[in-house]
Amino acid sequence: MPDVSHAAPTTAIVLAAGLGKRMLPITATMPKPLVRVGGRTLIDFALDKLHEAGIGKVVVNVHHFADMLETHLRTRKLPHIVISDERDAVLETGGGVKKALPLLGNAPFITFNSDSIWTEGSQPNLSRLVAAWNPETMDVLMLVAPLSTSIGYEGRGDFSMNPDGRLQRRKGDESVPFVYAGVAIVKPELVTDTPEGPFSANFFYDRAIARGRLHGLRLDGQWLHVGEPQAIAEAEECLAARTR
Repeated sequence: MPDVSHAAPTTAIVLAAGLGKRMLPITATMPKPLVRVGGRTLIDFALDKLHEAGIGKVVVNVHHFADMLETHLRTRKLPHIVISDERDAVLETGGGVKKALPLLGNAPFITFNSDSIWTEGSQPNLSRLVAAWNPETMDVLMLVAPLSTSIGYEGRGDFSMNPDGRLQRRKGDESVPFVYAGVAIVKPELVTDTPEGPFSANFFYDRAIARGRLHGLRLDGQWLHVGEPQAIAEAEECLAARTR
């Protein structure tokens, strides 16, 4: 078999199965990935970005209003979409990736939160992420956004970054400069021997941190955190300003 561990990722999973509780009451009648921001659904933003970056096959996991989401996905021709059905149980981010692993293959793949959107800088951020991927030194490469310029995010940040790009988690009540922007390249071996049932993708990231192999790429542009209904208008205003 050819060695695929050093190949650039060609597959991805869009994590679209969550209940979207913080987006209520909107998500009482639809899945969060179908929420529209600036006239485009959140999941179409993710799928468009992946297609533009040359990703040919995308797994989408479904649970909440799964039929509605699948109906929408059937309207798309590209990229090629494969459904990972989680109707029986919510598996969280890590469990969802583990269930989809047979569909993703043996090479590193991209994970993409279905509510992650941003404005671009001089070059597309997803293409920058793929170009920066170095499996010799990395087990995970995350797109991270500067806390100071992110829209709609009110936390203390997630990570600090060493000069070589390695990430360290925030400790206690400290504030750190970067927040996870919802997209990462992950080696499949991080997913093996993980818990059964629901668990967080933080399990993978902590494994990479323990090996000194969790790296970050600074987002060029502006990350828009659309976590609650009131954040939609703020995100739309930012998107509109970029197109004027």
